[in-house]
Amino acid sequence: MKRRDFIKSTAVFVSGAAVSTSALVMLDPQEVLAENPELRWGFLVDTLKCVGCGMCVKACKLENDIPYDANVTRTWVERYVMTRDGEVFKDCPKGARDGYTSKLIDENASGMKLVSDKDITQAFFVPKLCNHCELPACVQVCPVGATYGTKDGVVLIDRTWCIGCGYCIMACPYGVRFFHPVVHTADKCTLCYHRISNGGNTACAQACPFGARKLANLRDHKDPVTKIIMTQRVGVLRPEYGTKPQCYYIGLNEEVR
Repeated sequence: MKRRDFIKSTAVFVSGAAVSTSALVMLDPQEVLAENPELRWGFLVDTLKCVGCGMCVKACKLENDIPYDANVTRTWVERYVMTRDGEVFKDCPKGARDGYTSKLIDENASGMKLVSDKDITQAFFVPKLCNHCELPACVQVCPVGATYGTKDGVVLIDRTWCIGCGYCIMACPYGVRFFHPVVHTADKCTLCYHRISNGGNTACAQACPFGARKLANLRDHKDPVTKIIMTQRVGVLRPEYGTKPQCYYIGLNEEVR
């Protein structure tokens, strides 16, 4: 048996029976692109509209079979609080799955902190997810080709090939990847590829009650979301890494990393 065959068969054995439901709906990217040659998926996050309710995080977990109580998530919402003396506090308890219902800031081992309202100069929420980069570092480091980019712009993981080495998790400068505690492979946002390839929306965008998350076809200049990206002041996370993220942000502060 060749090494590649051994790796693949081992990976199948490891992930085996635990794999189930919608997260495993596999689509052929070539077939999807053939039907839509003028397609390049992108995403827009409007931080000015996000209220930190966590509905997006909850919807993503349920849609993609991510263990609900496990401390892993394909998308999350960070809270930033800035004060008059220049301090910046950030927390993200449970990925904000349950929303921010308290003013207490979770500082992990240091406990909870309450910042007085009179000392706060700015406070806001920032949803995060895979940036589906045009030059994804995760794809470059995968030794078995399990991580790959589709021609319509989505970075995916083939669980049957992933050997769980973790190289992609370490290589991602955005920290969007994690080790799935059930199937024991790398995992991340797929942009709900099983939905969007069939004309649907991502679960997080559909669940957002304020329209803070929106899917775009970047090759369609008539797409209303693409128009926003093309004409308004938008930013991306960590452009210095040169990965060309395709998740764009409105209202992105420089304190956000």
